[in-house]
Amino acid sequence: MKKTTLLLSIILILLAVQLVLSQSMARYTFTFTSTWNSTDHGTLPGSAHWSDLVGATHNNNITFWEPGQLATQGIEDVAELGSNTNFNSEVNTAIGNGDADQWLQATFSPFAAISSATLSNIIVSSDFPLLTLASMVAPSPDWFVGVSGFSLLDTGGNWKPMVTTDMFVYDAGTEDGTTYSTSNPDSNPQVDIFSRVNMTPFNDQRIGYLTIMLDEVLNVPESDFDRSVRIYPNPVTDVIHIYNPLGHDIARISIYDMIGNRVSELTPLSNDTYFPVNRNGLNSGLYLIAIQHENGSVSTRKLVLK
Repeated sequence: MKKTTLLLSIILILLAVQLVLSQSMARYTFTFTSTWNSTDHGTLPGSAHWSDLVGATHNNNITFWEPGQLATQGIEDVAELGSNTNFNSEVNTAIGNGDADQWLQATFSPFAAISSATLSNIIVSSDFPLLTLASMVAPSPDWFVGVSGFSLLDTGGNWKPMVTTDMFVYDAGTEDGTTYSTSNPDSNPQVDIFSRVNMTPFNDQRIGYLTIMLDEVLNVPESDFDRSVRIYPNPVTDVIHIYNPLGHDIARISIYDMIGNRVSELTPLSNDTYFPVNRNGLNSGLYLIAIQHENGSVSTRKLVLK
């Protein structure tokens, strides 16, 4: 009996170690930048601003909000009041149930229609790769922007290096009203969350955009991969030289502009120690270069083209 118990304990320990080793972690920066303006979104109120950008990273066992579903009390409070208390409680409950792993919150600056909020140094686990965010369009009846269950992993299970997604306004379905005001009757009955694209006072233009930037993948030691791969010169005039002295298996090299468009891609021989990348007519400016390892790890650097 003791031998059986010991054997089971060893098996459980080995399974736990295997689980830990199979996890991948990545560090991200999320930035919401508003483009809220009177041309596309109606006459703005004098006190136009955004509530804190709040949300969570989670798995697919939980959906905090989604078009076509009724808003929770937490999302209703964010959309109507810019209050995060109940939404924070909902996220904490999901964390306790093992369906989410962290609460996210960032303040907008300046306090204005045109503003931005940045969530920096966010460590994301492959066990909780989905991103949900929300922020009130303030003042308003129950309007908000956000993303729901956005996967930071691509279909191959690799961390997405850089994504820019347009943001549009949603109605929480909890309060009536078509103008920028907070004194409105409750929706009776409450209706599902829906998009306000092409509904007064909005047209079909975005009200902002979310930039998702991969800073580093943490399952490969930085000293072994990230630090060993070198890019020179930087700033660069013509050819970008990439030096891979340890012969890492590099799957691809991608260059992105600062709004997330991939403007160049190279697939080198996987373990080449040196390869040049021609700028191919790219305009002068700031770019991101993402060097992807065969195992999915990505080293991202800023690149200046003269």
